[in-house]
This record gives sequence, structure tokens and C-alpha cells, in this order.
Amino acid sequence: MLFSSADEFVKAPRRAVTVFGMAGVGKTRLSNMLRASKWFHYSADYRIGTRYMGEYIVDNFKHEAMKLPFLAELLRSDSIYISSNITFDNLDPLSTYLGRPGNPDKGGLPLEEYQRRQEQHRVAEIAALRDVPHFIERAQSLYNYDDFITDTGGSLIEVIDQTDPNDEVVKTLAASTALLYIRGTGKDAAELVRRFKQSPKPIYYRPEFLVAKWAEYKLINGIVEDHDVDPAGFGAWGFEALMHDRLPRYQALADNFGYVVEASDLATVRDGDEFIDLMAAAIEKRMR
Repeated sequence: MLFSSADEFVKAPRRAVTVFGMAGVGKTRLSNMLRASKWFHYSADYRIGTRYMGEYIVDNFKHEAMKLPFLAELLRSDSIYISSNITFDNLDPLSTYLGRPGNPDKGGLPLEEYQRRQEQHRVAEIAALRDVPHFIERAQSLYNYDDFITDTGGSLIEVIDQTDPNDEVVKTLAASTALLYIRGTGKDAAELVRRFKQSPKPIYYRPEFLVAKWAEYKLINGIVEDHDVDPAGFGAWGFEALMHDRLPRYQALADNFGYVVEASDLATVRDGDEFIDLMAAAIEKRMR
């Protein structure tokens, strides 16, 4: 959804924006703020973790609980109930399920099991993003929201072809929303890596990228067997490699189909009106 002028966006009776960029760059902060300004907040990661992967997540909890005889007996007799308390701001249940590959004694998953869960996430993310037009209409008809923001995960760029207007996800999002890239700096990237090490977020790798980086990490560290890989070490190293690989593809998506705002400028936005002004400036910049 590209506009012929900034006024076309500013004066529109209904607005819909999809924000994308690095995990932790400010997408959810913006979405939470806009929710207070009467924008409907659609979190793709929340949709993934509830509608499309909720059963996988809860079954994994139950699998771990069944290892304890006391809890196993209570589960068999339906005496206890286990559920996921995933929220927009707490995606730990999804992160825990996706896990990290490596040494099982250090909490890692066998590579094949990790790849299986990655594929589940790919399918779920595509489905969640294709749900956006339905939720735009639902937000208006059910809750009377005219403005709508799609808060995407950092892995949006992994499940699309950012150059193809007929890609099923690109076509869906571009037809129903304005695509907005929140662009960070090298300093932002370093801070995101530091924060990821402290509190990992859900992470998805393209299959071929994962295989290549897995082999590269083992080679660099002189590791022969998959089960000797430190999952925390690979997780942080892989996230940094993935983040730098994504940056030019985020830019290409914005160049082809959307707009760009700097993360530093977004950090100064305090409400919906200021966001509309920032979006208008991005539209004018593209037109120039």
C-alpha cells in the first residue's frame, strides 16, 4: 500500500500499518503505545504462539511434566491443567519450545528435532501473516477500531521473497497495509545481541542458512559431533550472524514495497498523532 501523498495517509478514515525490522528494535513498544491511542494491535508472534503453535507448546510442557511420576499421575487423571501464559510482551513459551540446537545436557535439542520445530514455525508464521486482512476487518466490525498495526517478528523476512510482488505474504500485507521498516544502526545491533544473550527471543532460520551456519560454527570451534555444540554459544553466535544477513533484505523489502523510519526517530514518538506525523514524513521522503 503506497500512497500518492502524505495527506492521503494522514486524512484516511482508516489506516493499517505493518512494522518490521530487527527483533528488539521497537516494534512492540510502538504497537503498545498505539494501542493506547486507539489502534488495534495485532501481534504476529502472539498469533503464532496461540492459534498456530499453542498445542505444540503445551504438549511440550506436558512431555516434560510426564518425566516426573508425581505430575505424570495427576496428568493421567486430569487432576491438573497445564497451559501456556504467552502474552504480547512475554514470548518465553514460544522461545522455550523452539529451543536451541546442541548438547542435551546443556538444554539443547538434537539438530533434526530443532529443524522440525523450525518448520512448524515457518508454516505458522506464514499463516499468521496471511490472517492480517481478516483481523483488520474484525478490528473494525467487532471492536470499532479504524486504525490497525501489525507487529511482526524479526523473522518476517525469512518467510517471504522481498523482491516478488506475487509472494503470498508480501501480496497480502502490501495490499492491506503500509509496510514500514524500522531501521536500526550498528550500535542498535550490538545492543540487541547483548539483550538476546540475556533473554533469547523466538528465532527462525531459513533451512539452508541454518545448515551452513551450523557447519561453520562447528568448524570455527573445532567441534566434530553435533551433541558437543554448546546451545547457548551457538544461539548467540547464530543470532548475530542472522541479524546481519537480514539487514539488506529488510531494506530491499522497504525499497520495493514500503517506507523507512529510523529507530532513533521512532524512539521520540509519544502517541498516535506523532506516529502519523512520522509516517507522513516517511511517505514524503520516498516520494522525493
